[in-house]
Amino acid sequence: MGIGENVFYDPDLLAIVPMGFCFPGLDAKGGDLPPRPECRKVWHDRLFAAMPQIELILVIGQYAQAYHLGKARKGSLTETVAAWKTYFQESGQSNRPLVLPLPHPSWRNNAWLKKNPWFEAELLPVLQKEIARLLGRA
Repeated sequence: MGIGENVFYDPDLLAIVPMGFCFPGLDAKGGDLPPRPECRKVWHDRLFAAMPQIELILVIGQYAQAYHLGKARKGSLTETVAAWKTYFQESGQSNRPLVLPLPHPSWRNNAWLKKNPWFEAELLPVLQKEIARLLGRA
Protein backbone atom coordinates (compact mmCIF):
# COMPACT_ATOMS: atom_id res chain seq x y z
CA MET A 1 0.00 0.00 0.00
CA GLY A 2 3.02 2.26 0.24
CA ILE A 3 2.50 3.14 3.91
CA GLY A 4 4.47 2.46 7.06
CA GLU A 5 3.37 0.85 10.30
CA ASN A 6 2.62 4.25 11.82
CA VAL A 7 -0.16 4.80 9.25
CA PHE A 8 -1.27 1.17 9.01
CA TYR A 9 -1.94 0.98 12.75
CA ASP A 10 -3.41 4.47 13.15
CA PRO A 11 -7.15 3.93 13.88
CA ASP A 12 -7.93 7.48 12.75
CA LEU A 13 -6.63 6.67 9.26
CA LEU A 14 -7.25 2.99 8.63
CA ALA A 15 -9.75 0.38 9.80
CA ILE A 16 -9.17 -3.34 9.58
CA VAL A 17 -12.59 -4.96 9.55
CA PRO A 18 -12.77 -8.76 9.64
CA MET A 19 -15.61 -10.61 7.96
CA GLY A 20 -16.53 -12.74 10.96
CA PHE A 21 -15.49 -10.97 14.18
CA CYS A 22 -14.93 -14.32 15.83
CA PHE A 23 -12.42 -17.07 15.17
CA PRO A 24 -14.08 -19.77 13.05
CA GLY A 25 -11.72 -22.59 13.99
CA LEU A 26 -9.32 -24.60 11.83
CA ASP A 27 -9.93 -27.06 9.02
CA ALA A 28 -8.18 -30.45 8.71
CA LYS A 29 -5.17 -28.84 6.95
CA GLY A 30 -4.67 -26.19 9.63
CA GLY A 31 -6.21 -23.31 7.67
CA ASP A 32 -8.95 -21.09 8.98
CA LEU A 33 -12.51 -22.21 8.38
CA PRO A 34 -14.82 -19.77 6.56
CA PRO A 35 -16.07 -16.80 8.61
CA ARG A 36 -19.07 -17.65 10.74
CA PRO A 37 -22.10 -15.90 9.17
CA GLU A 38 -23.85 -15.25 12.46
CA CYS A 39 -20.90 -13.13 13.63
CA ARG A 40 -20.84 -11.09 10.42
CA LYS A 41 -24.58 -10.52 10.57
CA VAL A 42 -24.36 -9.13 14.08
CA TRP A 43 -21.37 -6.80 13.65
CA HIS A 44 -20.27 -6.13 10.06
CA ASP A 45 -23.11 -3.94 8.81
CA ARG A 46 -23.30 -2.03 12.09
CA LEU A 47 -19.62 -1.17 11.98
CA PHE A 48 -19.74 0.07 8.39
CA ALA A 49 -22.85 2.12 9.18
CA ALA A 50 -20.94 3.75 12.03
CA MET A 51 -18.14 4.81 9.65
CA PRO A 52 -19.78 6.82 6.86
CA GLN A 53 -16.51 8.66 6.20
CA ILE A 54 -14.96 5.59 4.54
CA GLU A 55 -13.71 6.44 1.06
CA LEU A 56 -11.96 3.21 0.06
CA ILE A 57 -12.71 -0.42 0.91
CA LEU A 58 -10.12 -3.07 0.13
CA VAL A 59 -12.07 -6.31 -0.18
CA ILE A 60 -9.44 -8.88 0.66
CA GLY A 61 -10.11 -12.51 -0.14
CA GLN A 62 -13.08 -14.41 -1.47
CA TYR A 63 -15.39 -14.02 1.53
CA ALA A 64 -15.03 -10.24 1.66
CA GLN A 65 -15.46 -10.08 -2.11
CA ALA A 66 -18.64 -12.16 -1.99
CA TYR A 67 -20.07 -9.89 0.71
CA HIS A 68 -19.06 -6.47 -0.63
CA LEU A 69 -19.47 -7.17 -4.36
CA GLY A 70 -22.49 -9.46 -4.16
CA LYS A 71 -23.84 -10.59 -7.51
CA ALA A 72 -21.41 -8.30 -9.35
CA ARG A 73 -18.56 -10.58 -8.24
CA LYS A 74 -16.95 -12.60 -10.99
CA GLY A 75 -16.50 -16.37 -10.60
CA SER A 76 -13.16 -17.04 -8.95
CA LEU A 77 -10.96 -14.86 -6.79
CA THR A 78 -8.59 -14.43 -9.74
CA GLU A 79 -11.40 -13.40 -12.08
CA THR A 80 -12.71 -10.96 -9.49
CA VAL A 81 -9.34 -9.35 -8.83
CA ALA A 82 -8.61 -9.25 -12.57
CA ALA A 83 -11.82 -7.21 -13.04
CA TRP A 84 -10.63 -4.65 -10.47
CA LYS A 85 -10.93 -1.70 -12.88
CA THR A 86 -14.65 -2.32 -13.30
CA TYR A 87 -15.31 -2.40 -9.56
CA PHE A 88 -13.04 0.55 -8.87
CA GLN A 89 -14.68 2.80 -11.47
CA GLU A 90 -18.27 1.79 -10.72
CA SER A 91 -17.91 1.99 -6.95
CA GLY A 92 -16.74 5.61 -6.96
CA GLN A 93 -20.12 6.77 -8.24
CA SER A 94 -23.16 7.78 -6.17
CA ASN A 95 -21.19 8.89 -3.09
CA ARG A 96 -20.20 5.31 -2.33
CA PRO A 97 -16.70 4.32 -1.23
CA LEU A 98 -14.28 3.10 -3.86
CA VAL A 99 -13.89 -0.69 -3.78
CA LEU A 100 -10.81 -2.64 -4.77
CA PRO A 101 -10.78 -6.46 -4.67
CA LEU A 102 -7.45 -7.97 -3.58
CA PRO A 103 -6.10 -11.43 -2.83
CA HIS A 104 -5.29 -12.18 0.79
CA PRO A 105 -1.75 -10.94 1.61
CA SER A 106 -0.51 -14.32 2.81
CA TRP A 107 2.71 -16.19 2.09
CA ARG A 108 0.40 -18.88 0.74
CA ASN A 109 -0.45 -16.58 -2.15
CA ASN A 110 3.13 -16.17 -3.43
CA ALA A 111 2.39 -18.66 -6.23
CA TRP A 112 -0.74 -16.67 -7.15
CA LEU A 113 1.30 -13.47 -7.35
CA LYS A 114 3.85 -15.15 -9.66
CA LYS A 115 1.06 -16.45 -11.93
CA ASN A 116 -0.56 -13.01 -12.09
CA PRO A 117 2.17 -10.41 -12.71
CA TRP A 118 -0.46 -7.88 -13.82
CA PHE A 119 -1.42 -7.52 -10.15
CA GLU A 120 1.88 -5.87 -9.21
CA ALA A 121 2.27 -4.07 -12.52
CA GLU A 122 -1.25 -2.64 -12.89
CA LEU A 123 -3.31 -2.81 -9.70
CA LEU A 124 -0.75 -2.04 -6.97
CA PRO A 125 0.35 1.31 -8.45
CA VAL A 126 -3.30 2.43 -8.59
CA LEU A 127 -3.82 1.30 -5.00
CA GLN A 128 -0.71 3.15 -3.82
CA LYS A 129 -1.73 6.32 -5.70
CA GLU A 130 -5.23 6.19 -4.19
CA ILE A 131 -3.85 5.66 -0.68
CA ALA A 132 -1.49 8.62 -1.15
CA ARG A 133 -4.41 10.77 -2.35
CA LEU A 134 -6.54 9.82 0.65
CA LEU A 135 -3.68 10.60 3.02
CA GLY A 136 -3.12 13.98 1.36
CA ARG A 137 0.26 12.95 -0.05
CA ALA A 138 -0.63 13.06 -3.75
